[in-house]
Parts: sequence; C-alpha cells; structure tokens
Amino acid sequence: MQTRTTHEVTLDIELSAFLQREADEHRAAFESFMGGLREPFATMLALWHSSIRQGGKLLVFGNGGSAGNAQHIAAELVVRYETDRAAVAAVALTADSSILTAAGNDLGFEAVFSRQIAALGRRGDVAVGISTSGRSPNVLAALREARALGLHTTGLIGRDGGAMRELCDVAIIVPSKVTARIQEMHLVVTHMLCKALEARLGLSAWTCE
Repeated sequence: MQTRTTHEVTLDIELSAFLQREADEHRAAFESFMGGLREPFATMLALWHSSIRQGGKLLVFGNGGSAGNAQHIAAELVVRYETDRAAVAAVALTADSSILTAAGNDLGFEAVFSRQIAALGRRGDVAVGISTSGRSPNVLAALREARALGLHTTGLIGRDGGAMRELCDVAIIVPSKVTARIQEMHLVVTHMLCKALEARLGLSAWTCE
C-alpha cells in the first residue's frame, strides 16, 4: 500500500475544508433567501401567468451568468420544464449575436436590451431582468424602456437590489454579497417559477393555490 505524503494529506484536509465552507455558504444563502421568498414569488408568478393567459410573452435578459439564466428560462418555457404541453411564449434577449453586436457597436452596450424591448415589447408583456448587483446599466435601461411601453417589469436581483428594485413591479432579491451564491439562488427560483407557471396554466398535475 502506497504511503501518502504529508503534502497529499494536507491537500486532502484543505479540500475537505473548502467543500464544507462552500456548502455552508450555500446553505446560509438558501435559508436567508427562502425566508423572504413567498410574497414576491406569488406576485411574480401571478404577473407571468396573467400575461401569458392574455397572449403576452416574457422578454428575459441579463449579462454573463445571468444571460445564461435568461436563456435557461426561455428554453424551459418554450420547450417544457417537466410536462409535455403547449409552448409558453418567452424570448431571451441575450441569444442573437447579430442583434447584440450591432446594437453594441452602433448604439452602445447600454442599449443592447432596451432596443430589443422597443422592437418586441407590447403592452401586457413582461420584462424579466436578471442582475446579481441590481446595477447593470443595460438591464436598467431595458426596464425603463419596458415601463415606458406599458410592459410589466420583474426582476431577479442580488445584494440589496440596487437601482433595479425601483424599476420592477416585483423583484425577487437574494440577500447575499457573493455572486456565485446569488446565481445559484436565481437558478433555484427559476426552476420554481417555471414549474409553478406550468401548474398555474393547467399544464401539469400540481395545482397552485
């Protein structure tokens, strides 16, 4: 049996400690987040449901990891979350490289989402902004454009909500300062919202009361 070196043992101990710290931080973020989730979740779900029922759509956007989550939400709704069912109208404003680069080059990066809101948004649609800081200029610009056009505005935010919280009819805020933990909680609530929306639309077995 091969004898492990002191260095290898130390690395194992450090790895175990690292994993425990990450798990503890995730658990603390989750518990803090869930404690205040019920009311904004219910309000956001109602807005999404009402818009879809009336022929509206969700326009979802964010930067970096939040851009990926925007596409995740759109995919879950257009295709399915759990149940084979009719498509739900949702568009990620982060996916068209030609539009993003043209808007960024010609209008400035701050306009990459607001320009798409101006083109695609209709009264009664829902803008869904995602930002871990609540301060992303292009997300704020898109929410302002959405409000001007009569769209509902919703947000998934982190930290203290930043300027973004004032631009949202309802916001779900993860009260953490760690970007990774905020993104993880956004993914958790993304799945909850998609599952609950399927249920509220009568597309799955679970019933939202």
